[in-house]
Amino acid sequence: MSARTIHKSSAVVLHSLDYGESDRIVTFYTSDFGKLKGIAKGARRSKKRFVNALEPFCCCTVMFSKKVSSALALIEGCDINNHNARIREDLDKTLVSTYLIDLIDKFTIEGKKNNPLFQLLTHFLSLINEGIPSEKFIRFFEIRLLKLSGYEPLLESCRICRKPLAKMISHHFIPAEGGLRCAACCENSFNSLCVSAGTINTLILGKEIALERMNSLSLSDQSLRESREILERFIRHLLGKELKSLQVLNQIRKMDT
Repeated sequence: MSARTIHKSSAVVLHSLDYGESDRIVTFYTSDFGKLKGIAKGARRSKKRFVNALEPFCCCTVMFSKKVSSALALIEGCDINNHNARIREDLDKTLVSTYLIDLIDKFTIEGKKNNPLFQLLTHFLSLINEGIPSEKFIRFFEIRLLKLSGYEPLLESCRICRKPLAKMISHHFIPAEGGLRCAACCENSFNSLCVSAGTINTLILGKEIALERMNSLSLSDQSLRESREILERFIRHLLGKELKSLQVLNQIRKMDT
């Protein structure tokens, strides 16, 4: 029998699924091991080992072991660091948080460490737990996630002629190319989205500025509209579909307006 090595890491619960009569399959995003999928034996019956620790959005310390030949880790224990209870008490907070963890899930693979991405997720979940998530808030998460996961769009220059942003007369974002084209290079290009320099500059700042200073950035109504369109279209292109969590979020927000 192969020996198991016990590991320990800070983590966020992404998804949890009941399995069999008493077990639960849980997907975590960890600081030290990236995305981790494991089975918590007896989790649905245990009153001590996993109580409230396996709910989505929960920040915790997970203890697990894994055989090389096994697809699933064995979750040995899970201690809550921050339950983020206020997220579950508010529909809008729940919907936004669900979209964020879905993005993390779709843009990561198991076993690949990315601590900055883990820090991004925990920071934003904490902000949601303490306040009201705005449209600006979602856009900055998207642009930073794209950068940290290796899918950063080219916004500083034309991707064809390399003309810098400051010298471009008009700016056209091509979702299928993940970047901008200037007016001359955009001729006969399909599915281009015209976007203002102000929107582009704010997104560039949003992906570079320290997390604690992000609230100092603002987006005008025009920039909110433009940034939402280019980022949602680009993400949909990368994933090949629109996430259901985003569809639900947009539908509910339209009903509230």
